[in-house]
Amino acid sequence: MKKIFIYLFIFCATSACNQQAGDRKILTDQNLLHQNMKQLSEVIIQDMFSPPVSSRIYCYASLAAYEAIKFDNPNSKSLTKQLHGFALMPLPENNKDYNFLLAATKAFFTVAEKITFSKDSLIQYENKVYSQFELLLNKETYDRSISFGDSVGKKILERATHDNYKETRGMPKFLGSNEPGKWRPTPTDYLDALEPNWGMIKPLAIDSAEQIQCPAPPVFNMDTTSEFFKYMKEVYNITTHLTDSQRTTAKYWDDNPFVIEHSGHLMYGNKKITPVGHWIGITGIACKKTNADAVKTAEAYSLTAVAMFDVINACWKTKYKYNHIRPVTVINEFIDRGWQPFLQTPPFPEHSSGHSGISASAATVLTKLFGDNFAFEDTSDLEYIGMKRSFQSFTQAANEASISRVYGGIHYRTGVDAGAIQGREVGDYVITKFLKNKLFKN
Repeated sequence: MKKIFIYLFIFCATSACNQQAGDRKILTDQNLLHQNMKQLSEVIIQDMFSPPVSSRIYCYASLAAYEAIKFDNPNSKSLTKQLHGFALMPLPENNKDYNFLLAATKAFFTVAEKITFSKDSLIQYENKVYSQFELLLNKETYDRSISFGDSVGKKILERATHDNYKETRGMPKFLGSNEPGKWRPTPTDYLDALEPNWGMIKPLAIDSAEQIQCPAPPVFNMDTTSEFFKYMKEVYNITTHLTDSQRTTAKYWDDNPFVIEHSGHLMYGNKKITPVGHWIGITGIACKKTNADAVKTAEAYSLTAVAMFDVINACWKTKYKYNHIRPVTVINEFIDRGWQPFLQTPPFPEHSSGHSGISASAATVLTKLFGDNFAFEDTSDLEYIGMKRSFQSFTQAANEASISRVYGGIHYRTGVDAGAIQGREVGDYVITKFLKNKLFKN
């Protein structure tokens, strides 16, 4: 019995040492940035932030991390210097030792804590990471790195306090219109419109929400020969004869952060990642597959987040400009009162498709960063819905995400095509802007 106890003690001690060594190793490479992002995604899911709001959180936090860690590569340039509304970022002191991975972590969470709700889990995670760094670094380097990261995060937050977010929180609700062809609240819960004033949020790379336009939706016309009727009927025909493949595709790309389920008189919600969070996950997968270092990883997260933030700005401006009616409203009123879309219709106007725009913008930037034929297995949603899919390119994934909205019965083909156009143009604009300033390689 004594020998067994000794062996058990040695085994446990060795396991503890191995675990500690594993924890320490992450303090020296880019995997800490992925772990930090994972923690932020969990909070965004918990707080049920909408796609527009989540894009703002991911963007500011990612930029903070990049602006702190870029000093690990002397050839890296500031991203915020090329964007609208940021003051010059702090600089590290010359001839002083820093751990820029620690600084980037502090900058990231300085921002994240300020613009999310569920701070306790973030703080608990941070404290664990910081305590590990304290064991790794001398006190002067640790304190200096923490202070530098905090100053970068606070400088990012200065921009966040002047982007019109607070102002739009207090603006009147949008209840839709009973005018023919215009959006009004949709079943089953008939919620008020989501973020009707998001187009007023100050964009980052583009100059204004109106800069990147897309084709207008077909004019509402229930004549059976009209263009509108054709695309509306297409949604009805597809959704009443969905194949197993189409169902799987629609479910996979649903990415509704809060699906309301009904069971008799009970109502409950299922939390999931947003479309923005899904593509942040894909960005992380691409970085890991290519073994991108910490600076390249932070850059990829930031540039992808900037593109998604700006396309949402343009898309939401478009949505409330046209205020286009959703398929469920038209089909229930004119075609089939008992019809329901496969996916839950989100509470805002149809045109253009936000998921299509988000996916196309992210795919455009990621293709520039990692290549045209970048095959990958997408496990971003695996722990939330138990599904994963493989793609031969970012573009293939974006195209599938776009058409999934038609399969789901929540968009017309015209809406998803317009969103994809908008997304590609925003992505191209971001690439061109940073290519001009030599932040992308030709």
